[in-house]
Amino acid sequence: MKLAIKAPTTTTMSTQAREAIVDQLRACKTKEQVLAFDARFNLEANVGPLYQVICGFLHDRTISPALAAKWLKTLLDDRETQLHALSNH
Repeated sequence: MKLAIKAPTTTTMSTQAREAIVDQLRACKTKEQVLAFDARFNLEANVGPLYQVICGFLHDRTISPALAAKWLKTLLDDRETQLHALSNH
């Protein structure tokens, strides 16, 4: 029997860690800055992909729906662009 090891969730993250992530995202003023943070976060963090963390913040009401939508739209638009580019090759 395999034991599943789960990554920490937003509810198990410390308040300081959650606030630091939100502060860093809020500091991103351009799409490029959000995407750079996403890439760095996904490499360095052990809590899952950034989009899941943002969804967790939204679920926990840590951030406003408008703010979550802004960040998630940026991430999703980038993913769509990447998929479109791959399908054209």
